[in-house]
Amino acid sequence: MLAPADLGRRDVLIAGEKIAAIGPELEVPKSWACQEVRLEGYFLVPGFIDGHVHLIGGGGEGGYATRTPEVNLSAVTRAGVTTVIGCLGTDGTTRHMASLLAKARGLECEGISAYIYTGAYEVPTRTLTGSVRTDLIIIDKVIGTGEIAISDHRSAQPLRAEIQKLAAEARVGGMLSGKAGVMNLHVGDGKSGLKMLFEIVEESEIPITQFIPTHVNRNPWLLQHACEWGKRGGYVDVTSGVSPASGAAHSIKPSQAVRQLLAEGVELSRITMSSDGNGSMPCFDEKGNIIGLMVATQDSLLTELRDLVRVEGLPLAEVVQVITSNVAKALKLWPRKGSIQVGSDADFAVLTPDITLYQVWARGRLMVDEGKPVVWGTFEKQLN
Repeated sequence: MLAPADLGRRDVLIAGEKIAAIGPELEVPKSWACQEVRLEGYFLVPGFIDGHVHLIGGGGEGGYATRTPEVNLSAVTRAGVTTVIGCLGTDGTTRHMASLLAKARGLECEGISAYIYTGAYEVPTRTLTGSVRTDLIIIDKVIGTGEIAISDHRSAQPLRAEIQKLAAEARVGGMLSGKAGVMNLHVGDGKSGLKMLFEIVEESEIPITQFIPTHVNRNPWLLQHACEWGKRGGYVDVTSGVSPASGAAHSIKPSQAVRQLLAEGVELSRITMSSDGNGSMPCFDEKGNIIGLMVATQDSLLTELRDLVRVEGLPLAEVVQVITSNVAKALKLWPRKGSIQVGSDADFAVLTPDITLYQVWARGRLMVDEGKPVVWGTFEKQLN
């Protein structure tokens, strides 16, 4: 069992949606109505936390027909994911915060855990109540603001003062509500990279951990900025859906990006990985014209985790943290999420020795068995 620390062989007792006990040889009274599941030879790890998912779709950069669809429950669970954080993206006009909130609540009804960022690319950004701070305080599912775009021709070209003020608003909203109050930042191919964020941290009182820049593996110079950011104590989020294989020619393969960050001296605890699932992956020419479009999938998280172990040669107990405990701590969901300990939610991914998915349990319920979904979304079963 990797909790995510390697605890060796352990028994885990689930009571309802929670972990009730863990031990080497648990004995359950015969009077208890328990189901025993034997998983010798498998790795039991915390359920994956995908910190950046377009739950109600994204895209649209190529016109109305290029708006990506909503995510389905089975697409989440078959990737080993038990917790998602939803966001809007480029389109904050035909995609709405109220719809994102409703989708998150719907996924929770279907069996997984879901939270959201308030906002979209533009600044001033989209909210539910008219204020990022108020959204954080009043709406339970809102844990921060994002995805706000910088260093990108699709952004609102925000000034440093605008980003700084929005980050401060999110920080105070998080403090007053006991949430992370972080700012999730889409970082594009612009040469400025993280320059604006470095200036804010150096010249204001906002701590570096208040910002989570994502897509940092989209090009070599941005990854170098991310290395420096991480060494200063900031979180850096690698996108598993951004890679040369996905058509992003200048990107660094996610597993290689994690290895490079570690080699450059970034502590493992500062590295997270998200999928950008259901977001569009547009490719532009030098003049900003769209020349290609793909859709990111959450399956890439497991692919990159496997490559971190089998190709990059890193221990599973360490690298699984980038999609479990590190995300939970950055978003103040720890220890309820991202860990296997008494009192935590019973969220597990069961992996084979060659790092393929065998089972997924979300809040104590079996969602995937033998690599195939056994629980479907409300309308999915009609389509399968």
